[in-house]
Amino acid sequence: MNEIGRAAAARRSVTVDVVVVGAGPAGAAAAILLAEHGLDVVVLDRAELPRSRIICGEYLSPEAARLLDRLGVLKAVDAAGAVPLAGMRITAPDGRAAVGRYRDVHGWRPYRPHAMGVARATLDGALVDRLRGASVDLREQTRVVDVMLEGGRVVGVHAEDRDRQPLDVRARVVVGADGRASVVAQRLGCRRAHRLRRMALITYVSGLADCRELGEIFVDPPDYAILNPVAPDRVNLGLVVPLAHAAPWSGRLGDFLQARVRQLPHLARRLDGATRVAPIHALGPLAHRVHPPSVGGVLLIGDAAGFYDPFTGEGVFTALRSAELATETIAGALRAGDVSVGGLAAYERARRAAFGGKERVTRALQLLLGHRRLANAACRLLARRPQVLDALLGVFGDYVPPRALPPLLRS
Repeated sequence: MNEIGRAAAARRSVTVDVVVVGAGPAGAAAAILLAEHGLDVVVLDRAELPRSRIICGEYLSPEAARLLDRLGVLKAVDAAGAVPLAGMRITAPDGRAAVGRYRDVHGWRPYRPHAMGVARATLDGALVDRLRGASVDLREQTRVVDVMLEGGRVVGVHAEDRDRQPLDVRARVVVGADGRASVVAQRLGCRRAHRLRRMALITYVSGLADCRELGEIFVDPPDYAILNPVAPDRVNLGLVVPLAHAAPWSGRLGDFLQARVRQLPHLARRLDGATRVAPIHALGPLAHRVHPPSVGGVLLIGDAAGFYDPFTGEGVFTALRSAELATETIAGALRAGDVSVGGLAAYERARRAAFGGKERVTRALQLLLGHRRLANAACRLLARRPQVLDALLGVFGDYVPPRALPPLLRS
């Protein structure tokens, strides 16, 4: 056998209904739900699971609990020490603070009357345990390097296993759930730059007094910071700054974070006496745009489908809900025998309906965050009219539709 023949023989191939690339919240959720439809699913993830990492915010909206419950992991997350968050406190550049709470708003009711602070390692661990108990072929330390295209649609992925041996996974549908740096989205030419160029610096602090039942947001343009308790005496600190300001300090992130906190006086006073207890992780640029694939046989979910820098640092609900929407579309398309672009188009329509309004509210809020006077004025309004802030939190908590905001603002 010649060299080409030996190489072809050495290349292993697997054929399934669906291959899910990535086992984070979006990918794990999709795989669990697809398996419940009786589909043959393989999940590929480049890491050894569960990951041990810090991400921005580590906050789960009240409505994320509904999806975790559907996936069968909410009790495990609660038992692992998720911190209930009754609301958020927002501090403006001039020091004025406004507190909003997760509550019923004109008939819209949260699944539970609180959000959650949850370390990402805890959440990932619960989802991976559930995934391992499902009828799913989970392959860790397997890196996807390219997609397989035939006849105008994606028919699988090329991967390498933990021993760097080639593996082809052929599938009727490929689900790209491989995060912000999605190989699937990149290979299909879907990624686009976003005009909002921000970076998040994330760490844990301890010794922060009275940070238990509220998340805290400090706005001081061009920066803002988020404090979310994730365990007893452990708080996730995320500082979001312009990417251009942080990039020159890539080798001295500790110095940059310390100096930047001093420039936010209300945050600096809040952190007085606290101790950093974890390395600093940098994530940026935060926001990125992703166009839907122009070929059939593939869907993008979670951060692989785009990210628009939500103010609270919450992206898990979007990941879980997009997985739910994708699963419904895939199951229907496979039953109909049509996984073309048109056959999978229902997913993008459902995704726009689910997230478009919240994205528009986020863009408006980002405009306020960019100007000190506007941020101060907005906080004064919210302090006088807490029902408006409660409704706004309901939008970001994913249980109040954005269309409810204008009537409240006019009343």
